[in-house]
Amino acid sequence: MPIKYVPFIPEPVEGQAVLGNFNRILRYKGADDVSMTLQRGMPLYEMEKQETVGENADGNMVIRGECVSACAYLKEQGIQVDLVYIDPPFASGADYAKKVYIRRNPKVAEAIAQAEQELDVDELKAFEEKMYGDVWDKEKYLNWMYENLMVIKSIMSESASIYVHLDWHMLHYVKILMDEIFGEDNFINEIIWRRKQSVSWASKQFGITNDTILWYGYNADEYIFNPEYSIDDENTKNYLEKRFVYDDNDGRGKYMKSPLVNSLYRPNLKYVFHGVNPPENGWLYKKERLEEWYQNNELVMPSDPNMRIYRKIYASTYQGQPIQNIWLDIPIVNPMAKERADVDYATQKPEALLERIVRTSSNDNMVVADFFGGSGVTAAVANKLGRRFIHADIGLNSIQITRDRLVSDGAEFDVLEIKDGVQLYRNPVQTMDKIKSLIPGLKNEDSLDSFWEGAISDSKLGTIPVYVPNLMDSASKLLDKVTMNRIIHQAIPELDNDIKKVIVYYIDITDEVEIMNFIKEDDSTTVEIELRDLKSILDDVVIGDYAEFHAEEIAGGYAVAIDKFMSDRVLSKIAEFNQKAFLNSSAKKSYKPIEISEEGLELIEFLSLDCTATGGEWHSDSEIKIDKNGYVIVDGNKTKEFWDGYIRSTKKPLRLKIRNICGDETVWEV
Repeated sequence: MPIKYVPFIPEPVEGQAVLGNFNRILRYKGADDVSMTLQRGMPLYEMEKQETVGENADGNMVIRGECVSACAYLKEQGIQVDLVYIDPPFASGADYAKKVYIRRNPKVAEAIAQAEQELDVDELKAFEEKMYGDVWDKEKYLNWMYENLMVIKSIMSESASIYVHLDWHMLHYVKILMDEIFGEDNFINEIIWRRKQSVSWASKQFGITNDTILWYGYNADEYIFNPEYSIDDENTKNYLEKRFVYDDNDGRGKYMKSPLVNSLYRPNLKYVFHGVNPPENGWLYKKERLEEWYQNNELVMPSDPNMRIYRKIYASTYQGQPIQNIWLDIPIVNPMAKERADVDYATQKPEALLERIVRTSSNDNMVVADFFGGSGVTAAVANKLGRRFIHADIGLNSIQITRDRLVSDGAEFDVLEIKDGVQLYRNPVQTMDKIKSLIPGLKNEDSLDSFWEGAISDSKLGTIPVYVPNLMDSASKLLDKVTMNRIIHQAIPELDNDIKKVIVYYIDITDEVEIMNFIKEDDSTTVEIELRDLKSILDDVVIGDYAEFHAEEIAGGYAVAIDKFMSDRVLSKIAEFNQKAFLNSSAKKSYKPIEISEEGLELIEFLSLDCTATGGEWHSDSEIKIDKNGYVIVDGNKTKEFWDGYIRSTKKPLRLKIRNICGDETVWEV
């Protein structure tokens, strides 16, 4: 259960409508539920510190948890953010996957002999696993986005900006949501980002090559704007070539003439300057500024007193053309780029994109937050540019990739986990898939509405519909009166008349006695409602990996040798992959199964030694990561050496952590 509920806004604005304007424009299912959720507040759960990297005097955070829970924690701690960039799911119907690589076994002599050779990535054995689902219907997506945007607004500073990255699927709906939440007057820009030059599949439509980023300020009068200029793109180069054509041969180089005529009538700027009469609306600057340029020979003075004065803009001091709202100069991360090779995340955005946003809308030491952090590009860029950062994501792979990325960059931060009543498998999609297989007798039932996960057949009661909360939807994880009211008055009445019982699973519940009394007091249905705790099923999802190892004293410290490693979950995934590959094989496409050695060291991606404590928060006193080519990254430093099966430390190791190639981590005492 939550420790408490934190209000979205400390003092509600008089007359503020929750979903008011939006509902008048677009009425959709579930909007009333969202308004009740907002009135209840943000659920605040316990936060557990998993690890501290460096001293972390700036309070940087990498948080595993949902946006709503992360913002509840920040608000309770009194932490405000100065810039938010989010790249939430687009409701595109896509199902993103992580490519998982089998590492090279250090106990195979042939692999060690090839250490000086460049490896062919195509030869690496790889398979994919789901990272998260971008699968929504419109109503659920809008409810989910509304709640997330509301909680984000509640922790923004007065001068903060928010950038929301979207594509065409939900852009127009989310624009209306943001007008409702942040105010139409606080809309700053619609930014068009061209991700690629062209697409090859668009045969019966114009190719879609862009995403859109909506930029709003918390307060249109106080937001930060540091303009950027383009000097290297083709348009600017052409501009320089065509406009900068004058040269006084005084050593200052070429210049262009810039008119000093005011577009608006300014009587206070109408004055005669060195015998030249003012334009009809007045000069563009005060007399003192023009005099300074005149003394520096930076003005072109006319021979006729009724002609115009021009300022000389020198190419050597020209900043470039101001960046406009159509960004054509930042391509998507190339598959062969170093960024992609280092991170390799499905929805990865280029660092150049975030650099522009962070520079434009924040200053040194300000707090930059991303609540759908993905590959950690926002946190990495914020750190490089001298900002503080908060990275939050629900997926374990996101946290691990970001953590390792920041370690390599020399960043300092805390790794935190929200204890919101459920330990996710690795991400919501995989957990939901696993849940379906663990609920006894649960099968798909086409006759049921999508609200129900499926049904169980009972010899006496017949079909029993089963409700399972959607882990992608923070609102559904908590069983409260709002959800129960919807089940009783919307979901159950739509069932066939012969349904006698339903089963309702929950991850977290406000108060089980209160909910049971609520059900008893409502006499609108005769259908029996059974409540079940989903955590008892999720306990079966997480099973630790197995390892055999031994510690040795060596010159200068200690070494832990990994003798054997086994992961039932990874082997199960590989078996599924091999089965699928076999079924899809043909004479032209031969079947090549992934094979794992008896030692199983190919399944290890990361190792860490804690030489400080035997329990509690993890201290990574020594760590190595094996990249997909088999090379080791030692304490964040890349090498061209193969892993030899050991991890070393100067101090005596107390605990060993191993992460398998799918992201599961297990800890052993040494």
